[in-house]
Amino acid sequence: MIFNGFQKMTLLDFPGRVACTLFAGGCNFRCPFCHNAGLVLGGVTESYSEDEILDYLSKRKGLLDGVCITGGEPLLRPDLKEFIIKVRALGYAVKLDTNGSLPERLYELIKEGLIDYVAMDVKSSLAGYGRAVGIENFDTADIEKSIDLLLEDRVDYEFRTTVAHPLHSAEDIEALCQRIKGAKRYFIQNFVDSGNLIGEGLSAPDPEIMQQMLEIAKKYIPDTSLRGI
Repeated sequence: MIFNGFQKMTLLDFPGRVACTLFAGGCNFRCPFCHNAGLVLGGVTESYSEDEILDYLSKRKGLLDGVCITGGEPLLRPDLKEFIIKVRALGYAVKLDTNGSLPERLYELIKEGLIDYVAMDVKSSLAGYGRAVGIENFDTADIEKSIDLLLEDRVDYEFRTTVAHPLHSAEDIEALCQRIKGAKRYFIQNFVDSGNLIGEGLSAPDPEIMQQMLEIAKKYIPDTSLRGI
C-alpha cells in the first residue's frame, strides 16, 4: 500500500494515543472545503511505501501506540485491510477516518475487530449533502448505513462536521443532529483555508454562528464540542 502523506507523531489525531498519521490518496467526494485537494485530485508528490511505514512503526514501538489512517478516503484502497492487519500485528491500535460512503467495507473492518476508533465526517444535513460533497443529486443511502452502523456502538467513534460559509447553516446542523441523535460524541469543526482547496469563495463562519450551532447540537448530542475556534 502506498501513502501520499506521513505525519510521524501526533498527540491530537487519535484520542488518548500517541500516534502517527498516514494519508491515503484518492477520494470519491469533491467537497469544496476540502483542505487536501492534492490527495483528492492527484498531484501529490510525496510517496511512502508500506515497507517504509512498517519499518518506522517497528522501530517506534513503546514510543507510539496508535496509527491514524486518513485521506482522501482510505476505504477506497483494496489493500487497506491487509495493511491494517500488519499494523495490528506490531501491537498498534488503529483509527480510521472515513466519509462513510462505503459502509460494507467499514462494517467488515469493525466486525473483524481491526479498527479501534472511527471518525466519520458527516458533511451536512441529508438535504444539503450533495452541495457539501460537490456531487449533484447525491444519494445518501450509504451515508445513512454508516451512520446507523456507528450508532450501534460496536466500535469507539466520533462524528464530525467541518462548517464553511456559505455551505452550512444552523438549520443544516439541526437537521443533521436530529439524524445522529444519541451519538457518543460530535465535533463541529471550523473551516480553515489551507490555500489548497477544491472550491472557492468559502470562509469560516462567524464565532457567533459557531456558538449557535454548538447549542443546537447539544440538544441532540450532549457531548458536542467545537474544534478550531
